[in-house]
Amino acid sequence: MIKGTEKLAELVAITKEAKCLDSGLLEFSGKDYKLLGIDLNDVVLLDKELKELGVDPSCPTLLLAEVVLTYMENIRSSAVICWAADYFSSAQFVVYEQIHPEDPFGQVMQQHFIHLNSKLYALSEYPNHEGQRKRFLYSGWPKCQVINMNEFHFNFISRSDRRRIETLEPFDEFEEWHLKCSHYFILVASKGSLIQNSTLSISTGFLVMEPPAICGTVSVFLCPGSTEISGLRRYGHCSALFRPDVVISTGGFGEKNGQHGRLGDIHALISYEGKWRNACVKINESDNGGDERLFHSMTWLSDYERCLILGGRYSPISPASKILCLKFQQLTNEKQHRIEVKVTETHLKETDCSHRWRHSASEVLFSGQTYLFIYGGRSVRELALKDWGFLHPEKLLWEKISVEGSTPEGRHSHSACSWNGGAVIAGGLGAEGLPLGTIFFLKPSISGFCWQAIDTCPPVVPRYSHTAHVHEGKLLLVGGIWIHSQSVPGVSMIDMNTGQTYEYQIDTSPLQWPLMLHNHSSVLLQDENRLLILGGGGNCFSFGTHLNRHLVLLDLASIL
Repeated sequence: MIKGTEKLAELVAITKEAKCLDSGLLEFSGKDYKLLGIDLNDVVLLDKELKELGVDPSCPTLLLAEVVLTYMENIRSSAVICWAADYFSSAQFVVYEQIHPEDPFGQVMQQHFIHLNSKLYALSEYPNHEGQRKRFLYSGWPKCQVINMNEFHFNFISRSDRRRIETLEPFDEFEEWHLKCSHYFILVASKGSLIQNSTLSISTGFLVMEPPAICGTVSVFLCPGSTEISGLRRYGHCSALFRPDVVISTGGFGEKNGQHGRLGDIHALISYEGKWRNACVKINESDNGGDERLFHSMTWLSDYERCLILGGRYSPISPASKILCLKFQQLTNEKQHRIEVKVTETHLKETDCSHRWRHSASEVLFSGQTYLFIYGGRSVRELALKDWGFLHPEKLLWEKISVEGSTPEGRHSHSACSWNGGAVIAGGLGAEGLPLGTIFFLKPSISGFCWQAIDTCPPVVPRYSHTAHVHEGKLLLVGGIWIHSQSVPGVSMIDMNTGQTYEYQIDTSPLQWPLMLHNHSSVLLQDENRLLILGGGGNCFSFGTHLNRHLVLLDLASIL
């Protein structure tokens, strides 16, 4: 390949043609370049061949192992680490590979490599930062530093270069990007004169937070009847409680006819005799086969007995412009599990609130009139929007209402809950690509509304792509993605009156599959103090699509 590529051949300045040695090794030389193909399991042979090639152990040397050691049995890869420490007097050993096999994404990652018949040996014995660091410290390397790729990305890549990367191509898979980066690390072990020049020594400690104090656990279990429910293996969708016993879900990306793709159906669940079941949805004849959008908003307007679907996208360069109104005309005999839906389409007047996705929509009240408050999101041009609009739900017209106070920074993939006539905005992903931990209340006032920051104690770990609910003055943040902590987001409960924060882990041990709590939807069943989780997961460019298998319930009785 080098010989056949003019620029490479010129750079290498070939002095010796590639040849196979009697030992089975491949050797190839250039003016100041040597390529040696060798089995790293045999460190005796490695030592012999490098000496014969003239590799000077006194020269400052860089050893780079990019996802190499983990494919070797641990006893053999450890032998390579110890050999390198003995051979070179001044060296840096740089490793890039995987960590954290225990959490849901780590399980999906492992399943991918098992499917490829490529076992990751190091994960079992060295599953985290500290395990990897001690491995090198105990193998002859006096100094060793480890950071994950999220820390590397924000500490060592300049803001201007991050911006350049973000504009190379349309991108909207933030959750899997951050999850993958939290499961890969860069390690630099140093010895000799290179200890003072450690590559990671300029780390600022950015993204490092004390792990949240856990107040208890929340139980999760399969929803009764969930194994018989179809059509909800999806993410990026929306769900709404249309009646105490009926849940409507629309859009998203998931399974369709045995393949993965965007979904345009209207899915209905009905609770009957203690079980949630699929309901047959009959849509009016004017429907054109479904609107396959994702990352939209869907708000149930109880005063008007209809759902409004706003925004969303078909692709990162193709936002949805139509607003859909779902009117539930008739619920027939419950034993037949049949719901009839009338769908109408409307194009709103073009405003700054058009053509966005990953935004929020919540009901607010002003002068006795209900409005739909549209906030944040992202667009083709803007990574994080900071504007908002008030939509009259009957006239479907934007209206100007005064909002005072300091404007929150732009964000998308946040949560919004109606509360006390206003809206509670929590978390989200900011324009710099960092999760946000701020919480704001759009508080009603005489002249309109006012932004009010909610101070929490202890501070909430920044997160996004979660769901949220307010119950009796308590804000519940469920799941999501965070990169400031190595743990997995569970349920955060914030007392809206005092700002006191409580963190609860989710005990997923009853489930036989990894539960990915992001890009999901959730419905609070207040009479039961339970939370119904629908869908969730994502599409990882490295490890494929993972979709949560079944509906699950979170038991909130112990914390509400």
